[in-house]
Amino acid sequence: MGDGPEARGNQWYGPQPDVAGASGYPDAPPRMGFFTDTSVCIGCKACEVACKEWNAVPEDGLELTGMSYDNTRTLGADTWRHVAFIEQSKPFGGQEPGVRHEDTDVFAAAARLGTDASFPGPGATAPPPEQAPEGAPAGQISPLSPDGRTELRWLMSSDVCKHCTHAACLDVCPTGALFRTEFGTVVVQEDICNGCGYCVPACPYGVIDQREDDGRVWKCTLCYDRLGVGMEPACAKACPTDSIQFGPLDELRERAADRVARLHAAGVADARLYGEDPGDGVGGDGAFFLLLDEPEVYGLPPDPVVTTRDLPDMWRHAALAAVTLIGLAAGGFAGRSRRAR
Repeated sequence: MGDGPEARGNQWYGPQPDVAGASGYPDAPPRMGFFTDTSVCIGCKACEVACKEWNAVPEDGLELTGMSYDNTRTLGADTWRHVAFIEQSKPFGGQEPGVRHEDTDVFAAAARLGTDASFPGPGATAPPPEQAPEGAPAGQISPLSPDGRTELRWLMSSDVCKHCTHAACLDVCPTGALFRTEFGTVVVQEDICNGCGYCVPACPYGVIDQREDDGRVWKCTLCYDRLGVGMEPACAKACPTDSIQFGPLDELRERAADRVARLHAAGVADARLYGEDPGDGVGGDGAFFLLLDEPEVYGLPPDPVVTTRDLPDMWRHAALAAVTLIGLAAGGFAGRSRRAR
């Protein structure tokens, strides 16, 4: 992917055209990654199950959290794939992002089911045009909403480790437990991890996590063992809608840009890509997303920056401060010695 010095040398920040080459793989295959199209995610959690089964990830709670149908809450040591359910009081497209439905009493609305045409009960069918309630499209099922209009959508997204171009977790690991693979991904070697936890606060996405029983860190490996034998990751293989797409990163970025253009043409103005830009604060992600709202709505940082970006400057300033202190101390001792004579 390029043979200039900018491609060969490892960098702390900015675009890195050849991630694997900079990590010591001169004949590496194309960088591989994930493109997650949240617009076609149906929240089936097949990816979560496949990830746990293939990687022997422990169960992380079988009880409902009260947060829609989400029983895992977030990524962690025992949740390498997490399907988020975000409920919004707005239709699929055509409105401004950020709308909520805090003022909608869903329990009161449910209690009115079957009481009139605006709130049909189970088994209701589309009313004829002359009987459609005011505000409801004629010939369609009457919506469950206090004002008689459809104003609810679910945003579903399967989150995962981003496999950053500039991975702070890898930079701060003192034992080499984290390493860059020939596919450009970042993997934890659990038998080398000493549980120091330095990588946990270093991750700008809050992905990597320690297990309580032994303190070691765990996260998505992008199924490194499967990639080595030409197989796609378990989550992508199990996804029934191709919401999770796996392949060479450059091809995925082209595919994603085309998908966003088609959604915009269809009137979904909120569609945007997240993590695909090599010029962003982490040099672009190896796992990026098509979102239908602001990143914060999905629990993602709006402008992530690799937390080790300023380490070289910090060390330079620390060295300068140390030299200055040594100089002052030496000057003080020299002055005292002259006075003593």
